[in-house]
Amino acid sequence: MKNLVLFLLLLGIKHQLLAQPNVTVSQKGKPFVNQAGYNLGEAKRFTCPGAPDGTAFSIYAYVPTESGSAGKALFTGTIHNYIGDFTAFNPTTPGTEYIVEVPGRGRSVPFWIADHLMEKLSSRLAYQFFIDVRGGYRPSVSPANVTGGPSRDGGGQTLEATFEGLLYASNPALFDRWTKELRLYGQDRMYPVIPPPDNEPDSDYGEFNEKDHAQWRKMPDLIKLLLWHAQFAYNHHNYRGLAGGGYETLKSYNQFRMFGYEGQELQSFDYQNMLDQLAATCAFYQPFLKPYLPAATYQQYRQTCLDNWEKYDRHKEVRHWVKSFKWIDEGYKEFNEQGSAFGQGLLRNLMMYQAEKHGQPDKFLKYAQACAEDIIKNWNFDNEWHTWAMRNAEHITPQALALFLMIAPEGCPKGTKEKLAAWREYMVKRTDNLWQYRTHSETEWAHLKSKEVGTVCGLGGAAFAVAGVLNDAKLQEIGWSQVNYVFGLNPAGAHLSNKSTVRTALQGYWEGVEKGWPFAYIHGTGELHYTRGAMDGSPTNHAFPFRPDSAALGDSPGLYGTEGWAISNRGWLATVAFSTTGSHQVRILDASGKTLAKAKPGTSVMLELKAALNQDWNKAETGWVEVSLDGQAPLKVTVTETGPNTGLFMANYTVPKGGKRLTASYGYLGFDKKAQLKINKLVLNIIRYLFGRPNPSLQGRSVAKGKIGEKLLIA
Repeated sequence: MKNLVLFLLLLGIKHQLLAQPNVTVSQKGKPFVNQAGYNLGEAKRFTCPGAPDGTAFSIYAYVPTESGSAGKALFTGTIHNYIGDFTAFNPTTPGTEYIVEVPGRGRSVPFWIADHLMEKLSSRLAYQFFIDVRGGYRPSVSPANVTGGPSRDGGGQTLEATFEGLLYASNPALFDRWTKELRLYGQDRMYPVIPPPDNEPDSDYGEFNEKDHAQWRKMPDLIKLLLWHAQFAYNHHNYRGLAGGGYETLKSYNQFRMFGYEGQELQSFDYQNMLDQLAATCAFYQPFLKPYLPAATYQQYRQTCLDNWEKYDRHKEVRHWVKSFKWIDEGYKEFNEQGSAFGQGLLRNLMMYQAEKHGQPDKFLKYAQACAEDIIKNWNFDNEWHTWAMRNAEHITPQALALFLMIAPEGCPKGTKEKLAAWREYMVKRTDNLWQYRTHSETEWAHLKSKEVGTVCGLGGAAFAVAGVLNDAKLQEIGWSQVNYVFGLNPAGAHLSNKSTVRTALQGYWEGVEKGWPFAYIHGTGELHYTRGAMDGSPTNHAFPFRPDSAALGDSPGLYGTEGWAISNRGWLATVAFSTTGSHQVRILDASGKTLAKAKPGTSVMLELKAALNQDWNKAETGWVEVSLDGQAPLKVTVTETGPNTGLFMANYTVPKGGKRLTASYGYLGFDKKAQLKINKLVLNIIRYLFGRPNPSLQGRSVAKGKIGEKLLIA
């Protein structure tokens, strides 16, 4: 018996040593890269497991020949801690692919380096997933018929409308381009089609139900999708029935999770979370939904929130609400990805504060402040149920706190930035390894049996959000490393989405990715096999620090393989949304390209936008900025790319008369980038001269008299 105990003890010590993040890597590996590529001007790195410090590497242009490279090395460097950094390499030749070569270790797969490459490849897929994963085409069907909620296997907690709106707010001119995919059928039904070419003229295609809806067809697909989810939320905000169905019995969903506080009767469907989505929809109304959402419908949504907010415990952070029957998180936990993520209370109250700016802003600001104070006081990075154990919902906590600073910095409680700075230190410490992967602890990389794919998919967006408000380059770099991990810079060397022939045929996969996740749950609860842009799996603890033979495992004895579902992709959508916080920019320039602070009326200026709008490397594209005079309703001004693949968009603009301040902006709800111009006053001197009226604004200032009819410029 003693020998058995000793053996088990030694086995446990051996396991801990193998699992430690910073142990020496003995197995040799090739250079692992982001298979699609890297954004210009952002952090770029690769990992070469087992390569000694000081090992040289070179980057070449890739050509499909036997050698796989052309010409001389375009960039060289050395490897440190198994990592090669080539952030300084920023070529601008459109469409060129590159490879990393390490002597004795081989070559990487080819990859691009381009302006906003990740956003180019991911922005449309981020929401197309949520088109495909809807349980039905009608937002009025019962959750029992869509396997858990508006998104299959999503339950009532996926917050689709909330994050779809944030995605639009982050880069609206891009999403305005795509309008042809969701079609109207009947009165409340939308159905997806394989989109025709984006430049094809609008057509009802002879369909009877489409003939009278030309205006509706002009609506961006992302907005149509958001409104579908908002309508579902409204229709089911008091649904008391079962959740499940589809390919299961109606009661089977209750074998996994139910909702309610301990001692209360449990419910099958978390209808309270429907208010979170309605609150977000109301928050989006004034900034960008007003042209698309009827005022009467908006008021219905708003009143529903106001009538039920406190009754549904929407005013606070909700703890110990989900009862799980699954072995992986059995029982009541303080927070859970399935309906009460830490920070979700702050997020929804922040949305209601934005929605009620002309109603009851103080009430909801106080709720938001109380939720933020809860996070500042209690968010514990060493508590697994505040971090990685929340899995797919972990990204909400830092994003909600960062969004508060983005939207209403003056309303944030004391300690908000400091708490995010502490989270930044936690992230720096936990990602100090060859994959720059956020480990669970000093001895555990990932969950011993299962690592939910949504954790790493959402972590990049959390890093981007916090890096933006802290202006922190290191955290921005960590954010891009999480993106790299998704795209194959991981022990499996695989993108976290299965590259099926169906997804490829539907243009539902990331261009430029050679190797996808090897396992696909063809059926599964979420039915994701035919879903575009779905994330399917990620390396479990067995894979680390580098064990290629067990880096990508499906279900096997003692191991529950990772599996994607709707909430996993919600985390990825959030990463795409927040990725642009550090790269978008709006400026107002003079003819020489210098930034202007003030100008006379009638002056010709240049409006410049830098944004992730570069979808075609071979032609100049267009976007828009909004221009407002003295806070009046803004007008959209079209901006045109300065040339193919420049990523800079400009327009000539004449400074108007009759105002004091001009504001050019792009984006909404904290994602907005602004440039302001003070307009110099023009005063008719003839009035002063003839009538001698004193001008209070000129008292104490020297003004030279001019001839009758001359205008005096007062700076």
